[in-house]
Amino acid sequence: MSSGTNKKAYEGQKITVTFEARRCLHAAECVRSLPEVFDPGQRPWIRPDGAEAERLAEVVRRCPSGALQYELVGGGAETGTGPRRSTATPSNS
Repeated sequence: MSSGTNKKAYEGQKITVTFEARRCLHAAECVRSLPEVFDPGQRPWIRPDGAEAERLAEVVRRCPSGALQYELVGGGAETGTGPRRSTATPSNS
């Protein structure tokens, strides 16, 4: 019973990051941006509590392949398919 995506979840107190190895381009944007969270030489290699959830989400959104995704505890999922604008709901002013 596999969905074929082979995603692995790394749970933190405020954010969960998922990684799909098959999609990764190894651009290392994550490692360069937050080495305290993303360290391929350690296990687990993603430690979501190593940085503020908002900063980690920002780095995940810059993932060029979309291999990284996140979900904030209490809601607020976002994929890492490249740079994105704010996900805030526009006001009707």
